[in-house]
Amino acid sequence: MICLAVRLIVKSGHEPQVKDNFAKLAAASRKEAGCRMYIAHQSLDDARKFLVYEQYDDQAALEFHRNSLHFAQYATHGLYKSVESREADLYSPLA
Repeated sequence: MICLAVRLIVKSGHEPQVKDNFAKLAAASRKEAGCRMYIAHQSLDDARKFLVYEQYDDQAALEFHRNSLHFAQYATHGLYKSVESREADLYSPLA
C-alpha cells in the first residue's frame, strides 16, 4: 500500500469552488478499484489550506487515479486552477 498526502493553499475567495471539486473528486476516486481511502480536509485555522489524504493498493492504482477522467475534470481542470501552492509526498505504512 502507498499513501499520498497533498497540501494545498488556494487563492482567496476560491474556497467554495475547491470544496465542490473535492467533493466530486473524492466520490469518484473512492469508486476506483485500487483506492482504499480518499479524504479531503480544510484547515480550521486558515480556510485557504487543504490537506488530501489518499491510500492506494500500489503505484499502478495511483497512476490509474492520476490518469482518470474525473481527476482531469475535477483536479487538473478544476481545483488546480485555484491553487497558489501544492506539496505532495508519498509514504509507505510502517509494518
